[in-house]
Amino acid sequence: MHAAALRYRVMAYITGVLIIVVCFVGIPLQLAAHNTFIVNDIGTLHGFLYIVYIVFAYILAQKLKMKLWPTVLLLLAGTIPVMTFFVERWMQRTYIAPALAAESATSTQQPVGR
Repeated sequence: MHAAALRYRVMAYITGVLIIVVCFVGIPLQLAAHNTFIVNDIGTLHGFLYIVYIVFAYILAQKLKMKLWPTVLLLLAGTIPVMTFFVERWMQRTYIAPALAAESATSTQQPVGR
């Protein structure tokens, strides 16, 4: 569970930063200076990494046994600038931290016998 949560969180931050760069730096540069480097190259990188984010987020949602609508929100968070940061914090508080706490509580219990 810890590895799946870590992979999701890293990809959430990466895709969140890239979409912010594309929307708030690349598009204004394209409109003002006709510079398409950021929109084309960073936008393409964001698109590829968003697919990786989708895979990791879906794996995490399955491990956490999330319902349909929270899963849909989780998967779509990488399409709206800054939303990945809010959804990541919500996921951390609502799903990831309780699941990790429950996992560590069960792993610290010593087996009885011998």
